[in-house]
Amino acid sequence: MLDILIIGGGPIGLACGLEAQKAGISFLIVEKGCLVNSLYNYPSTMTFFSTSEKLEIGGIPFVTVSNKPNRAEALEYYRRVCTSKQLNIHLFEEVLSVEKELEAFTIITNKAIYYAKNVIVSTGFYDIPVKLGIPGEDLPKVMHYYKDPNFFALQKVVVVGSSNSAIDVALETYRKGAEVTLVVRREDVGERVKYWIRPDIINRIKEGAIKAYFSSHLKEIRPYEVDIDTPDGIVTIPNDFVMAMTGYQPNFDFLKKLGITLNDDKLIPTYNQQTMETNVSGMYLAGVVVGGMDTHLWFIENSRIHAEIILADIVAGN
Repeated sequence: MLDILIIGGGPIGLACGLEAQKAGISFLIVEKGCLVNSLYNYPSTMTFFSTSEKLEIGGIPFVTVSNKPNRAEALEYYRRVCTSKQLNIHLFEEVLSVEKELEAFTIITNKAIYYAKNVIVSTGFYDIPVKLGIPGEDLPKVMHYYKDPNFFALQKVVVVGSSNSAIDVALETYRKGAEVTLVVRREDVGERVKYWIRPDIINRIKEGAIKAYFSSHLKEIRPYEVDIDTPDGIVTIPNDFVMAMTGYQPNFDFLKKLGITLNDDKLIPTYNQQTMETNVSGMYLAGVVVGGMDTHLWFIENSRIHAEIILADIVAGN
């Protein structure tokens, strides 16, 4: 019987493990992919908006050459945290079901069965892309995840969105020789775009190096072209790839399967902000999963405190 089973081996799941270790109570972290799986799937060229200090967990220093770490540095930091602290973690093991009986949970994975007094759900939001809901979205040339700009060299690329990820894709693929068209629902580039990137994309659009359609949306995708619904009518352009950087969402079906209720149209899970405990007694939420569809409200830097809050409540209950 474990004191805690933690679902999710991202930075906040690791932070929960560190707090459990500090409290001297038994725990296991179960991750369906690789270590910090979401960060691993970030673009290879990504630089974080946050400073390395704000990405630290468990009070363990994150030392980097520059003020803002990149993806490779973050992966190495969290790996070293895991190995140096010898965290009890099982990777490539997916949780299939969680059932509560009396005062304990039975957790069934694709590899084993576990029993725990408490469960912490720290599953993030990067697993499921928000779909466009248009004809042709299922074509192989449509992608919701971006790894490396070289793949798109000399290709005609449509980038959908105006978030940091969309602007990064547009600029990086353009600099690898892609013919880039940006399709944005709003009237301008997003205000939350990284301050050192925003002037770059605005200038590239002004000089015509990147074509942008504002107040527009992608209407249909076909094998060799796309239709864009613009204020001036439908525009059809040749196209090789569509990067739909439309955001991601938590696995709401999984949360419902666990018995967690979701509120209003933003699907925010039910939880006590003072303890992070859900409507299921003994089951807690940690990290960005607490935000429902409002995924932009929570980051590593402001959700790592969840680990301390949860462990304080569990220890007090014991």
